[in-house]
Amino acid sequence: MRHGGRILADQLRIQGVRRVFSVPGESFLAALDGLHDSGIANIVCRQEGGAAMMAEATAKLTGTPGVVFVTRGPGATNASAGLHVAMQDSTPLICFVGQIARAHRDREAFQEVDYRAFFGPLVKWVAEVDATDRLPEYIARAFSVAQSGRPGPVVLALPEDMLSATADVPDRPAVTVPSPAVPDLGPLIDRLRQARSPLAVAGGPGWSDDAAKDLAAWTERHGLPVAVAFRRQDYIDNRSPAYAGDLNVGPNPKLMARLKAADLVLALGTRLGDIATGGYEVLDPVHDRPALIHVHPDPSELNRVWTADLPIEARVPDVIAALAARDDDLPGWHDIRAEARAEYEGWINPRETPGAVKLEQVIAHLDRVLPDDAVVTNGAGNYAGFLHRYFRWRRFGTQLAPTSGSMGYGFPAAVAASLQRPGTPVVCLAGDGCFQMTCNEMSTAMQHGATPVVIVANNGRYGTIRMHQERHYPGRVSGTDLANPDFAAMARAYGGQGWTVTEQADFAPALDAALASGTLAVIELRLDPDMLSTGASLSDMAG
Repeated sequence: MRHGGRILADQLRIQGVRRVFSVPGESFLAALDGLHDSGIANIVCRQEGGAAMMAEATAKLTGTPGVVFVTRGPGATNASAGLHVAMQDSTPLICFVGQIARAHRDREAFQEVDYRAFFGPLVKWVAEVDATDRLPEYIARAFSVAQSGRPGPVVLALPEDMLSATADVPDRPAVTVPSPAVPDLGPLIDRLRQARSPLAVAGGPGWSDDAAKDLAAWTERHGLPVAVAFRRQDYIDNRSPAYAGDLNVGPNPKLMARLKAADLVLALGTRLGDIATGGYEVLDPVHDRPALIHVHPDPSELNRVWTADLPIEARVPDVIAALAARDDDLPGWHDIRAEARAEYEGWINPRETPGAVKLEQVIAHLDRVLPDDAVVTNGAGNYAGFLHRYFRWRRFGTQLAPTSGSMGYGFPAAVAASLQRPGTPVVCLAGDGCFQMTCNEMSTAMQHGATPVVIVANNGRYGTIRMHQERHYPGRVSGTDLANPDFAAMARAYGGQGWTVTEQADFAPALDAALASGTLAVIELRLDPDMLSTGASLSDMAG
């Protein structure tokens, strides 16, 4: 006989879980007891949104589901921020939510929430476990659903009396996720052979280091230019001659023009969403019908928005490996690839911004000095545009950034990365507004020995919103200014180290010291408030 919390912990260990993230609550005390001697590390966080984001980042780094435990009511609703990231980023994640006792349902008991109704449109699957002896069944199903097809988050609500009750039930074995077989790729090659100006677009879930290398090898061999979807820049070595840039917010106009002019788009895992298609204006699913080969592991994504000439239901790494192993006689598009590469290299030539500290030079320095395996993270804001434009990712699994555009993500992701890959440099770039959404997780980092370096781009405002505000309501500033703390001092208050950079020459030594410190470190960049983005300043917009 085992109580439900022990049964749960045993199932997690069988499924290969080695680390979970949590904010404790009395609603799942039995689960905490089960974790006590399970051998599974429990990373205790300060807010459920940060905990869920850490679990999501861990899933991206490992390719296996991240796990987070939160309490009922406000704990679950706080966690929804990280679950939304997992859903839009197609990341496997399992969230266990403590729930009220079964006999108290439908009385609006303390912190009662109908989780099926609340999470239903937000996650892949949500359920409530009513019987202790069915825990292995539900947990095995959760791991299968989270990883199958298009991966995503799953929520299991656990009534506290169900968890504390005992049952004699056998364990379930580790889940084997079904994988569709790679079909005959002859039609794909035949269709490519007819193209004059094709473009491959890589994105979506399920990639691996081998897939990134295979993509580079295959596209370099045939001269096929490759663009990557928003915040998927580590899917190919950015130094590859095939790499043409990323389809992001504020993209290279020449790359977007190339996408529009392509007579064949080879979509590898990407959904070709609104960011990648310029708000469905560069490619319009209503009025345009781009010639499309669409590879995706989930059949429900194929022909959902775009009607594909050739839809292929398969895991992208499997398809890329099969293509790389073929010896096909393709016409080659080396001249087009060279043009696309030249356009990318011109785009990453830094454009000077105002002020004594220049963010484009900060990113250029990071690009020069960080090793290939360094993990670089960010949340959302105009500051991130500098990173995406000027930094070159070299290796798969080194970019952690939310395609959902969630502020506050970068720092929890950096904490998770530092725990997952101890000894590997982890650098988080965060805006002043973005960092303050989850900076309380500095306490988590110090408690559990994470050592990320955080570079805070401080311009005293919510920069992205201010930029749009100036475009639509020039000169009428409302709700976008920030009163900020001394970020370096705040890091020291938590037990870490901190530096404040007011001159460009001070950044390189501060970074060296931060990377060598062996602890949480924050470098605050005092940026000119005139600077808004890689291509705009307040004075430019006023002029």
